[in-house]
Amino acid sequence: MKSLTKKLYRQVWDQVRNQVRCQIVDQVRDQVWEQVRRQVDNQIWRQVDNQIWRQVDDEIWGEALEQV
Repeated sequence: MKSLTKKLYRQVWDQVRNQVRCQIVDQVRDQVWEQVRRQVDNQIWRQVDNQIWRQVDDEIWGEALEQV
């Protein structure tokens, strides 16, 4: 009987431990994915923003130089 209780306890403990591990892994994966997504979004928008401002600068300075 004691052996059966010990075995059952072990099975329950293994199951709980695995569930907690899975939850932690899922949580960490989601957090990392969100950070990477934000960084990539920010980087892309920074590049787009810089490109737009370069074009605007080129057009403004181009027109200004033509008028001079």
